[in-house]
Amino acid sequence: MPVLHLNSSNFDSTISSPKPVLVDFWAPWCGPCRMLGPTIDALAEEVGDSALVCKVDVDQSPEIAQKFGVNQIPTIIFFKNGERVGAAGMSSKDSLLAKLKQLM
Repeated sequence: MPVLHLNSSNFDSTISSPKPVLVDFWAPWCGPCRMLGPTIDALAEEVGDSALVCKVDVDQSPEIAQKFGVNQIPTIIFFKNGERVGAAGMSSKDSLLAKLKQLM
């Protein structure tokens, strides 16, 4: 499955999924975010439809970042059934995949 791009109109309904949801908070001008991008894309391909891999551009949706206390990027937040169940910063694909598998 491709990476889903979230904003205020689809964020709440997406994270309410019974599947684990990974949300990458990023911005196009952020160097580390751009470095993490291919990892997020590869992760989305690997998990297929067993989890949702998403991105939120903090410049386009600052209210979502603010709601979850994101004050540095990249920040990755994990959700299950709409509940925040974990967070990470810059991480390897293997560590992100391990966290998603724990939630499956």
